[in-house]
Amino acid sequence: MKKVLKFILPVAIIFTACKKEDVEPQVPQNQPAKGIYILSEGSFGGNNSKLAYYNLSTGNFNDDFYRQQNGKDLGDTGNDAIIYGSKMYIVVNASGYVAVAKASTATLIDSISFIVGGVNKGPRFVTATNGQVFVSSSDGTVSVIDTTTLNISRSITVGSNPEGIAVLGNYLYVANSGGFNYPNVDSTVSVVDLTSYSEIKKIKVGKNPGQIAVSNRGDVYVASYGVGSSIPPVITVINGSTNEVRTTLTSSIQFTHIRINKNVAYLYNQYGLPKILMLNTDDNSIIRNDFITDGTSIQAVYNISFDSENDDVYVCDAKNYFSNGQVYCFDKNGVNKFFVNLNPGVNPNKVLFIR
Repeated sequence: MKKVLKFILPVAIIFTACKKEDVEPQVPQNQPAKGIYILSEGSFGGNNSKLAYYNLSTGNFNDDFYRQQNGKDLGDTGNDAIIYGSKMYIVVNASGYVAVAKASTATLIDSISFIVGGVNKGPRFVTATNGQVFVSSSDGTVSVIDTTTLNISRSITVGSNPEGIAVLGNYLYVANSGGFNYPNVDSTVSVVDLTSYSEIKKIKVGKNPGQIAVSNRGDVYVASYGVGSSIPPVITVINGSTNEVRTTLTSSIQFTHIRINKNVAYLYNQYGLPKILMLNTDDNSIIRNDFITDGTSIQAVYNISFDSENDDVYVCDAKNYFSNGQVYCFDKNGVNKFFVNLNPGVNPNKVLFIR
């Protein structure tokens, strides 16, 4: 499946103080995870997004935890999610809203609508910093959500059909895909100054950029899909200090997706051979051509998440993209520790950790 098809496929806890959540976090992060949430995107138009919960201590598993906690389904195309402070923010793309839930229980606090004048802005990806949550939308904007009021405080204009977003220092980096104009796609990353909340620069990268990740060296890695068979995928590395392109990785490294844990990048193709290449982001040398070392077979890598406390790697397997998927937990050496069968759970795409 081409990436362009994914575009058409794809509250309030009362605070006694007005401090921002990342200034005084309510949930400690430097301890082992007690459990994990698994977000499954579902199929576009199927209204079958799911949020599951797996207790790492007891092994108890609930495939449809969100429904159990809230008495209703999550919605259509759960595209991305984060835990920030005491809340979980779930981007439900086709339904046009962000669900805000209590992180510890997944109970709904509020729903933030992304439908304006009857038109869905198309929320896509989410990140957070300084007490604010940032959501990219296909209409060419990034919405800023205040975590105390749960209101959209402002909208930042960026490039066409923005996808992945990431924060480094005082800058927000936004991949402008232009996927709705396929094959006349975009090829820029917007740099947004988080003091002025305005775009200060566009950086030229590969065609149809979609994924962004930040290394502990302070570089911003951008994975671009390319255009069909004529222009291949490419990984561009941006120097986060100068906001200039540091390097473009060699033509032998052609991957559409990238995730980074500390100084190790994991590269894969969401549609294609289920191979995960490991890259050292200190010097961009290849650590291993395939992360998995124990022979575990993955049919379709759909996303990768990390438990930064023990460096476990969670690989979401979408199987054939229509049936229920699986999530595998590997140690940092690529050895499978356990796996979870989802039923229901189509296209699992994010693992979140409860401390």
